Amino acid sequence: MRAFLGSMTGRVFGTLLLGILITAALTQLLADAERQRVIDEYRELHWLDRAEQLIMATEIVPQSARTAYLEVANRPGVELTEIIGGAPPPALAPSQTEFTHALAARLGPAYQLRSVATRPSACDTALDQPVVFGLLRMKWHGTCESVAVRLRDRSELLLSVLPPRYATSPERTDYTWTIALFLASIGALAYVVAGMTTRPLKQLAQAAKDLGNDINHPPLDLTGADEIRQASAAFNAMQARIRQYIFQRTQMLAAITHDLQTPLTRMRLRLEKVSEPELQERLIGDLSAMQAMVKEGLDLARSMDTSETMQMLDLDSLLDSVCADAVDARQRVDLVGHAGMALLGRPLDLRRCLVNLIDNAVKYGHAAKVTVDRINGAARIRVRDAGPGIPATELGRVFDPFYRVETSRSRESGGTGLGLTIARNIAEQHGGSIRLVNHPEGGLEATLMLPEYYPGK
Repeated sequence: MRAFLGSMTGRVFGTLLLGILITAALTQLLADAERQRVIDEYRELHWLDRAEQLIMATEIVPQSARTAYLEVANRPGVELTEIIGGAPPPALAPSQTEFTHALAARLGPAYQLRSVATRPSACDTALDQPVVFGLLRMKWHGTCESVAVRLRDRSELLLSVLPPRYATSPERTDYTWTIALFLASIGALAYVVAGMTTRPLKQLAQAAKDLGNDINHPPLDLTGADEIRQASAAFNAMQARIRQYIFQRTQMLAAITHDLQTPLTRMRLRLEKVSEPELQERLIGDLSAMQAMVKEGLDLARSMDTSETMQMLDLDSLLDSVCADAVDARQRVDLVGHAGMALLGRPLDLRRCLVNLIDNAVKYGHAAKVTVDRINGAARIRVRDAGPGIPATELGRVFDPFYRVETSRSRESGGTGLGLTIARNIAEQHGGSIRLVNHPEGGLEATLMLPEYYPGK
């Protein structure tokens, strides 16, 4: 889950889902508020009409029958009662309310209306109970008051405007399944949109990864939106330029190597005629170093070329073959363990990588112990020598081309400083890595990690 939320798809999905939910909630709240406002206005007008009709009808009824009439005529929301003679008049408010003013305007100056300071007890009860309307949950703030009414015959009445019968909503409909379906549809839509948005980015990222492993990987298809097609076309053009650059460089180095072989061979033949044995030995040594440097330079260029066909191979068999060849060459090499796995790779390149690691260990440490096992779905090949190791500050720099540690480790043994560079290039082309550490018990240990199936499982 954390990996999904940390990915581009998860972030786009979360942003879309959250944005849609917030927008839907705000829209629903605004709609509920508008509906509540319209209902309140309608209720105010209805109460005004009802109060006007009730007062005017009561005036027509004879006083002896008014009490009985009001018991029948009163309805929830608006009630009219008589003030019996001798009862204390209600305390009046200092000013008229908006409802009282509107009702007085409707009835005309023949009727006297005054707002009462004391509100009906039902108003306080309604204020204590929240009103639930859609997503809104608020206190009741509608018209709720008492009005003293004096008819044209001087009769005193008390008009009570009360909260509606349901100040709070009655038993509400269960919207659980509706909301669940709504959220599920929004989530599905957001996931589809997130996938459509990030799929081209994933394809470009995979293409970049494949390019690093195989420069001859097929180009991207020019499909999708205009921006995606432009990016794919630019990526394909970049791949073609890099491939052409590597090809030209490899061809140039191959030509230089080929052209150098002839004069180097003539020089070796002529050195055979040198009469002084000591001088002859030195010159032949320098010439051999030059030939080795030219050969390793060409190997470095080839290690960055991926023209060899990828094929399935047994890693244990490859290791057995490499170590057996080293033993036949009278090198002290021991092989321990087995990986028990196959991988997709280039056999000649992998053999060159393993040979360079073993030769490096034998050259500088006089022996190589190769240990192979399997960890986290990858093969781990550790090559440890019996030498003095190298300073910790030099562990990363030894992978640089032509770099040699400034100690007797390299000065006595010679070398061009390209072996580890070539090995690392090959490992990275197979989705792996190489790491050097000084072993606690002494010696330098190179760890080669190779995935089980490359490039895809």
